[in-house]
Amino acid sequence: MKRWFTMCLHGINRRYDAPGKNILFIILLGTMMVPFYAVMIPLFVLFKSFGWINTLKPLIVPAYFGHPFSIFLLRQFFLTIPRDLFDAAAIDGCSELTAFTRIMLPLSKPALATVAIFQFMHTWNDFVGPLLYLHTPEMRTLSLGLQAFQSVHDTEWALLMAAAVVMLLPIIILFFFTQKYFIQGIALTGMKG
Repeated sequence: MKRWFTMCLHGINRRYDAPGKNILFIILLGTMMVPFYAVMIPLFVLFKSFGWINTLKPLIVPAYFGHPFSIFLLRQFFLTIPRDLFDAAAIDGCSELTAFTRIMLPLSKPALATVAIFQFMHTWNDFVGPLLYLHTPEMRTLSLGLQAFQSVHDTEWALLMAAAVVMLLPIIILFFFTQKYFIQGIALTGMKG
């Protein structure tokens, strides 16, 4: 029994160990220092070779690979979760999937909400990406439509400010409903304990 218990604990403690994980993390942090404008032309050439220009794919598909800041934020949050919780779950007979869904996911709601808010705000406010990849007026996002409205209508400030407020409403509503998780996620990220 003691041997089985030791093997279970050793398996859980080794779960996060991977060769070269710190080097990959440093490379990931290095990618945060590269501005988008430095990779804008290579990305355009890549997406053009895929035939994705004037489609929404260049705006949607890269989001599935994760933004480096989101990965950094989630990694720092997951490091704060004590391994003792997983040890207790292993003693109780939980599988790794059960421990993940019943322990890790409920504890990570604040961090996931923070990442979701940041990603939504980045996508909602993105101007250069849609300007680069979308060419027809029917494909325009709201930020491009607001700029086109300003160009076409000789800057009617009252209408422009009304449109800007309408564009701001979804971000305010999202923050209003998720502010508890957002503030909790910011407060807990990076804290050891």
